[in-house]
Amino acid sequence: MRPRFLIDANVPMYAAGKAGPLKDQSLKFLVRAASGEVEAATDAEVLQEILHRYLRVAGREEAFSVFDLFRRIVPEVLPVEATDIDDARALLEEYSTLTSRDAIHAAVARRHGLTIVSYDRHFDSLSFVSRKEPAEIA
Repeated sequence: MRPRFLIDANVPMYAAGKAGPLKDQSLKFLVRAASGEVEAATDAEVLQEILHRYLRVAGREEAFSVFDLFRRIVPEVLPVEATDIDDARALLEEYSTLTSRDAIHAAVARRHGLTIVSYDRHFDSLSFVSRKEPAEIA
């Protein structure tokens, strides 16, 4: 069985952003996900993050463009369920460096047994989930 990955919001954001090494590795990873070479999903909160950020800093057109492209690349969107919210709350109490959004992603990843693809090192403090950057995925 191939590993499955939960893609965090920073991967498509770097892919859509300015030129640089994180853009390049994010784009390469998303191309692999789009082709089915890498089995990837995201969660509903990631999509909300993309809309929130781009509506605020880049405008509606850019927000919808990044959102729509990411949805085509990664059509599997995992719901954030009540158990995930409860789990995220417990994680926030236990891990003081974790943000509320990251706690939700971690809870969803745990429930589905997924590795998180992210540049966010906050996930590294969690013993129950692993994090990889796009370039680390063979």
